[in-house]
Amino acid sequence: VEPDLEIGDPFIHILNPEDFGRRLINTAKQHLSQRIRDIEREAIYDDFHKKIGEIVVGTIHQIQRDRIFINCENAELILPKNEQLPIDRYKRGESVRGVIKSVDYSSRGAEIILSRSDNGFLEKLFEMEIPEIEDGIIEIKTVSRVPGDRSKIVVYSSDRRIDAVGACVGMRGSRVQAVVNELQGEKIDIVNWSEDPAVVVSNALSPAEVQRVNVDIDSKKLDVILTEDNLSKAIGRRGQNVRLATKLMKYEI
Repeated sequence: VEPDLEIGDPFIHILNPEDFGRRLINTAKQHLSQRIRDIEREAIYDDFHKKIGEIVVGTIHQIQRDRIFINCENAELILPKNEQLPIDRYKRGESVRGVIKSVDYSSRGAEIILSRSDNGFLEKLFEMEIPEIEDGIIEIKTVSRVPGDRSKIVVYSSDRRIDAVGACVGMRGSRVQAVVNELQGEKIDIVNWSEDPAVVVSNALSPAEVQRVNVDIDSKKLDVILTEDNLSKAIGRRGQNVRLATKLMKYEI
């Protein structure tokens, strides 16, 4: 067409749409629409994949028995039954907050799973309410949870002048209360971190008063000695207190 063209040169050939038939125009339209949809889905996937572990707020638009669909930033998020708090009650049009647990890509686009029962949700709520955690002065070491009922969280302050538990509780409990309210009244025990497992387990089994702890580091066992009246407090209702402490410590108590 042009004798001075070389391999790699751009070449423009203008097509007149008037020469196209109806079938070709429809095919082109469908193909273009599909590609635009694909690009939008990929953009949503990329955007939310970067937000895994972050808290987002969306509006409920559909409630099903086993899951809830939530609109958030031009995307549809799924809150499955097992990721909800047992005491959560939802209505259409309500705002709901959760942590993005996973993002998968399927033929229908991005499948974004939201969670309110994940440990990460509790950690992120503390991060939002307590500036010292966001600034890196206070670190959350471990979390154990029975979603909607009770949680234990171990915190550590790298600055000796700052009391980690006191900072998390806040003035008259204002900081922790904001987290409790979001979790529908879930009780939260905040425990100070220590290099000594005996100190941590004594704090973790609160309100029980521990007399002595024998630590076996090799077999990962803690023998806790208590008085008779403190034993039931340490075990807790249906063994919940000691079970949460065990998950927290990663030791057999």
